[in-house]
Amino acid sequence: MDKIVKAVPLEDYRIEIQTSSGISGIFDVKPYLGGGAFKELENESYFRMVRPAHHGIAWPHEQDFSADTIIWDIQNAQ
Repeated sequence: MDKIVKAVPLEDYRIEIQTSSGISGIFDVKPYLGGGAFKELENESYFRMVRPAHHGIAWPHEQDFSADTIIWDIQNAQ
């Protein structure tokens, strides 16, 4: 299973991603911000606390995205 090894927060709710298999790209979190669990990510300082975790990415209060979701979004955005 591919895992996220690098997650660098960028402007406009985007994250620079690198996976263990070498896939890289920009993951856009904006489409997910309106939902209840992800509402807190609208706070930019909190959004910047993102880190690789459990094969995907996560924030301190347990919001997360799986590597599968991130890779699918990156590949379909190009």
